[in-house]
Amino acid sequence: MKQSQLFTKTKKEAPSDEVAKNAQLLIRAGFIHKEMAGVYAYMPLGLRVLENIKKIVREEMNAVGGQELMMTTLQPKEIWEKTDRWDDAKVDNWFKTKLVNGTELGVGLTHEEPIVDAISNYLGSYKDMPFAVYQIQNKFRNEKRAKSGLLRGREFLMKDMYTFSRDQKQHEEEYEKIVKAYFRVYDKLGLGSNIE
Repeated sequence: MKQSQLFTKTKKEAPSDEVAKNAQLLIRAGFIHKEMAGVYAYMPLGLRVLENIKKIVREEMNAVGGQELMMTTLQPKEIWEKTDRWDDAKVDNWFKTKLVNGTELGVGLTHEEPIVDAISNYLGSYKDMPFAVYQIQNKFRNEKRAKSGLLRGREFLMKDMYTFSRDQKQHEEEYEKIVKAYFRVYDKLGLGSNIE
């Protein structure tokens, strides 16, 4: 794709309704389009950057044995009731919806409970551990004030990883391995790994 063929053009000024500096710059450069507060669409250049970042993340997560999967966005209420996290008084940023038959569903804000539920159907023995699964997927959170641009939105792309270990010692070993993988991601992205 040639730059002259791009339908997005740079803008001289940031949109007046955007307060986050990160979003202002990306909108001006034509990388993203603001749909509404906390919801942004990726334009061709933004999507290209995003796909390159995802490629680096996948390489490093796969290098430490991560297995990529993709969970559903619509989540059954019952899974979350088991851990007492369905109630709005306890988790107040759920988007919820109903099927035509009245069945309540959550719109994925995170995936701890659905992942554990799914894995429990496949885990045969403690000998199957350790392993880690990850996904790169859109999440939805009903933020009261979505005012930090891409950093705290209502819809956003997130990479989450879940590890399953036999015991605490193995868990800590897996954790350290994955932390090092994240630092390699940061280095490859030019962010450095001096994060404390």
